[in-house]
Amino acid sequence: MTTHTLEQKRYFSFELLNWYTRSKRDLPWRRHRNPFYIWISEIMLQQTRVDTVIPYFNRFIARFPTIEALAEAPEEDVLKLWEGLGYYSRARNLQTAAKQVVELHGGEVPDDTQAVAALKGVGPYTTGAIMSIAFNRPEPAVDGNVMRVLSRYFLIEEDIMKGSTRAHMESLVRELIPEGRASDFNQALMELGALVCTPKSPQCLTCPVMEHCSGRLAGREETLPVKTKAKPPRLEPRSVALIEGSGANAGRLLVRQRPAKGLLARMWELPHELVGPEGYNGPVPDEPAMDHLAAHLLAEGVLARPVRFVREAEHTFSHIHWNLRVFQCEEAASPAGEAGRQSLAAEQRADYSIDGAKPGALIALAEQEEGTAPPAGYRWISEADMDTLAFPKVFLDLITEYFAKQKGTLM
Repeated sequence: MTTHTLEQKRYFSFELLNWYTRSKRDLPWRRHRNPFYIWISEIMLQQTRVDTVIPYFNRFIARFPTIEALAEAPEEDVLKLWEGLGYYSRARNLQTAAKQVVELHGGEVPDDTQAVAALKGVGPYTTGAIMSIAFNRPEPAVDGNVMRVLSRYFLIEEDIMKGSTRAHMESLVRELIPEGRASDFNQALMELGALVCTPKSPQCLTCPVMEHCSGRLAGREETLPVKTKAKPPRLEPRSVALIEGSGANAGRLLVRQRPAKGLLARMWELPHELVGPEGYNGPVPDEPAMDHLAAHLLAEGVLARPVRFVREAEHTFSHIHWNLRVFQCEEAASPAGEAGRQSLAAEQRADYSIDGAKPGALIALAEQEEGTAPPAGYRWISEADMDTLAFPKVFLDLITEYFAKQKGTLM
């Protein structure tokens, strides 16, 4: 590891704090020293821009002003307020941790590093942020912004994805925090990375610590930090069913709830399926895709017939990228007859499989009568139901667009 001089460290801390005092942004969570609000903001800010978080934060603390209020709320309410922020496990973990705080600490965030670190979803960075910002404890809060600043200023050329590099930087931050200024210092460090020492085209000429920045002096400000490239997300082509109701369900859409565990647990979505054999990520022609989607829906107990392609959409997770093709579908009184035979033939022709389909399920479902209630986990929704059900953003956008078109309000 690179050796850093005492003068360089003192200069960094002094000038950084002076700059922060003059230039810090007026952010809603900075108007409070409430550890709960600081905790919420730090969870929301993970992998999310400040401008995006501000309205979510304000709505969240208005609905859940105390830890007890969050702990006691229905999970559906929590997810609905988180809708659109993504990484929904953050919201679930936050609520689980709130219950821990009520149970173990009387509803107050403890002024204890180990106790905070033991809360669900609270990792080393969030622990350091809560302890330093809320309680002014000299704990490091090292995230991507901070590692970028430190890598450039101190010319640290080790891979920031390595645990040893993070440990070195955490130790370095402990040395840099001036006595009694942990809260301001850590926020200043984050602020510098967010506003000045940015990932691309860093604003070196306006940087308060440029004079002693080793990375700039070495001409490395554009190439640091060193970071191993993450594996690209796996591509998954998926067919989505936009199923319009008829009769008593006219004007409604059919949606389903995801399983209680796993990706996007318990959130609502439009029915969809992975298209193509395992490992395939290319396009699938509309006709076989529609045939197979009909067979997939049938296997789940849904009688619907895809009638036309509507649009494409996409959704990216950390490890998966969904390429979605949306098909408008109609309720079908029965899949029997020509349409049903075509679906089953298409399934064999494409050499696809329907996960979870029970033997004989297709035949039994073909005998269902019109008007049968949707299968378990499915429900018909109107536009008003969007106010209470939580959807991943891609499905929220698709459904909102559909209802807007129905009303003729879409520009």
